[in-house]
Amino acid sequence: MATRREARERALELCFEMEARRLDVEDLLAGLPVAPDPYTEKLVRGVDAHREDLDALLRKFSEHWAIERMPAVDRALLRMGGYELGWEPELPTAVVIDEAVDLAGRYSTKDSGRFVNALLARMAEELRS
Repeated sequence: MATRREARERALELCFEMEARRLDVEDLLAGLPVAPDPYTEKLVRGVDAHREDLDALLRKFSEHWAIERMPAVDRALLRMGGYELGWEPELPTAVVIDEAVDLAGRYSTKDSGRFVNALLARMAEELRS
C-alpha cells in the first residue's frame, strides 16, 4: 500500500491525464494496467465528483486568474487539495496544503508553490471555518 504522499503523487498524474485526454473517471481507471492504491482512487473519484464545486471555489479565490490560464498541473493540484480540504475533514489543513505545495514545486513552474499555497489557504478558510 502506498503512503499518502505517494497516493497523492499518483492521483496528480491521473487527474492531469483525465483532463488532458478528456476521459471520464471510469474510462480512466478501467484503462489502467494496474488498479491504483485505494487513496489514489478516492482522490481521483472525489475530484471528478466535485469538480463543479471545486472549480467554483477556484474561480472565487483566484483573483485575476481564469482557471483555463492556470498551468494544468496547478489546476489538478488545486482540485485535489480543495477536495481534501472540503471532503476529507480528518486530514489536517497544514498537511493538505504542504503536500500540494511540495508537488507543485516538483512538477510545475517555479512560482507554482506560492500560487498553490495562497489559493488553498483561502479555500481552507471557507471550507474549514
